Amino acid sequence: MYLMAIRDLYSRYVLEWSVSNTMEAEWCTQTLQKALSKHGKPAIFNTDQGSQFTAELFVSVLLANGIQPSMDGKGRAIDNIFVERLWHSVKYEDIYLKAYEHGWLLEKGISNYFSFYNQERMHQSLDYQTPQKVYFNACATQNIKEDRAQTCLN
Repeated sequence: MYLMAIRDLYSRYVLEWSVSNTMEAEWCTQTLQKALSKHGKPAIFNTDQGSQFTAELFVSVLLANGIQPSMDGKGRAIDNIFVERLWHSVKYEDIYLKAYEHGWLLEKGISNYFSFYNQERMHQSLDYQTPQKVYFNACATQNIKEDRAQTCLN
């Protein structure tokens, strides 16, 4: 099974996620579109250079929404450190402990984990606040576009 997560870099908040048994551009694009519809459009969207993220289908959604694609350098492991840290947390705090036997159990477990991660798990790098608190406080206090503020507050 594959896990895709879209995360706000500043707050570490997981905006959208999905699991699939295939790693395809269509699946990643659907997850991206869900995140954009719920949370608005960022100025920059960072990914690694996986074929699902370099596919015309995926990149065209970013460009059509006025979002600048940003890709990590080839062979530069620390470029993607923030999402790699998330994968480490998911694996060691949930997946390895629970050893899900079926895809639907994995999906349910990941849902519970990301609820915990966003709403309850304190992060040292966020001054021991939750990603949810930091994300919504930033939405409420930063000088951002009106439509983005509305998306953040819903």
